[in-house]
Amino acid sequence: MVVKTDSGKFRLIAKTFHGLEEVLSNELEQLGAEEIRILKRAVSFVGDKTLLYKANLHLRTATRVIKPIHKFTAHDTDELYKGIQEVDWSEYIGNKDTIAIDSTISSDDFKHSKFVTYRVKDAIVDQFFYATGDRPSVRMVNPSLRINIHIDRNTCTVSLDSSGESLHKRGYRVGETAAPLNEVLAAGLVLLSGWDKKTNFIDPMCGSGTILIEAALIAYNIPPGLYRKEFGFQKWADFDEDLWDDIYNEETEVDYEGKIIGADISDKAMEIAEENIRNAGLRRKIKLNVTPFQQFVPPVEKGLLITNPPYGERLRPKDLEGLYAMIGERLKHNFAGYDAWILSYGKECFDSVGLRPSRKVTLFNGALECKFQKYAMFEGKKKDNYKKDK
Repeated sequence: MVVKTDSGKFRLIAKTFHGLEEVLSNELEQLGAEEIRILKRAVSFVGDKTLLYKANLHLRTATRVIKPIHKFTAHDTDELYKGIQEVDWSEYIGNKDTIAIDSTISSDDFKHSKFVTYRVKDAIVDQFFYATGDRPSVRMVNPSLRINIHIDRNTCTVSLDSSGESLHKRGYRVGETAAPLNEVLAAGLVLLSGWDKKTNFIDPMCGSGTILIEAALIAYNIPPGLYRKEFGFQKWADFDEDLWDDIYNEETEVDYEGKIIGADISDKAMEIAEENIRNAGLRRKIKLNVTPFQQFVPPVEKGLLITNPPYGERLRPKDLEGLYAMIGERLKHNFAGYDAWILSYGKECFDSVGLRPSRKVTLFNGALECKFQKYAMFEGKKKDNYKKDK
């Protein structure tokens, strides 16, 4: 079974993190995707080659965009081998090219992803060897073609990975602190907040600046893939260079009148943030200060605050509960009129903030199940603030 649709359109799947599926779906709708379906940590959609290129360049909350090309049923590795050989791989690569295979398994019959990967590799290279006497080789870094294998029970889906390296690797990061936030997750935080892209944006504990950079890219409508050297689809046999040049060079940037401000107590973190911001071409668009949160004074104009304080996992402040209590006090006394969002791990941290959240979203920062909580800092009494935000 070959997975295609009519009129030069085909089904694609954009992968993401748990909790960001709805945000990714909205992004795809804005790009013109059709037949959008929300899946587990992914969104399925229909589009053409133009949309495939645009999705890789513009999507902020996708980690990969893959193109299913074949689906079949397999109960053992022999049937897997035969199913893989039903694809004419010469349509996609030559015998001098290189391949990499990623396998995701959810099946009682296939319990070892590495063995599945080996059998898929054998099926592909044997097809070339029997036909030409030569074969492609495996290369995990920068291959000619990256292939995605997904086995759910006994259904095997074969896809081509159009992204190459994960899309979170934007290309602007040249330095990082001890616990850097994934770029896709950072963009997801900004989009989940519902920011209007008009008011000020602040991260008073910004570390290496990832949330600030992603907020700036969103505010100015700069494609997050603009900094990357290449995508996987640029090595495909049907790559349309003229179409890609038109998409890549399309002017999308808009004006933003607010302020994007970051601060951190660490001089080293500020140096890294400055370097990343400069590499992203955003030096004039983001203002940084070496200032502890206790002394940070926000602009008079109201806005949005998003921050990712230490959790006590990789970074261990001496007094974690005291840190979060300080955050709550600063929000209550200095950020009236702001919407404040905090990403953190552990109920104790949020309990120490001492404020009642008006919204909670479950997200994963790596393997850690975290909460992204909103605090609407209205002027007036605390109990009235909560009622107003409801």
